Amino acid sequence: MQGSAYGASLAGGAFDVVNFVRQPQTILRCLSWLFSIVVFATITAEGYVNEAEKPEARCMFNSNDSACSYGVGIGVLAFLACVVFLVLDAYFPQISNAKERKYIVIGDLVFSAAWTLLWFICFCVLASQWSHTLDQTALPGDAARAVVAFSFFSTITWALSSYFAYARYSQGVNDFDQDYRDPASDQTTPYPPAPYPSGPTGYQQSPFSQNQEQPGDYQPPAY
Repeated sequence: MQGSAYGASLAGGAFDVVNFVRQPQTILRCLSWLFSIVVFATITAEGYVNEAEKPEARCMFNSNDSACSYGVGIGVLAFLACVVFLVLDAYFPQISNAKERKYIVIGDLVFSAAWTLLWFICFCVLASQWSHTLDQTALPGDAARAVVAFSFFSTITWALSSYFAYARYSQGVNDFDQDYRDPASDQTTPYPPAPYPSGPTGYQQSPFSQNQEQPGDYQPPAY
């Protein structure tokens, strides 16, 4: 390939910080990173409350500890994934192997699509559990609503990341199809001319051909 592969120029160019920061996927990853911090940090700090009649702290979402654990787990993994993908995006133009670029883009697409679904499930679960919480006045309502809201915002950012990852993958496939053409199936490319269009020149007849065509009289051997 010449020029670019999977949405980035080929290896050899200098790292452009300004261009990297302005890329849509970079902005989306930073937003996803920030939203994940809000979700898991809020649940960790204010998501568990001590009820008067119970010694153990319970989750503020309808006392469902699984809901809080799910939000924290999804948020922490999303936080780590954003850091990893940001590093890969920064290193991506320096990768000269198109196959390695393809694997990175496919991994980005699969992970982003999966986390879009998981964040949407998190949003639905937390919103449902909060709506079924009986005594909301004794709980940090602003924190609970912030967790639900940023779970929904994370669904949007990861969905957009999936879209841009799919666009990069499609661009890489199209670039490969345009740059590579199978000679066996290509009917438009003419065959190269023969090195001897009119046959070899300077050919001389074999010196033994005349003797073979006109043999002399046979002389039997004398004993």
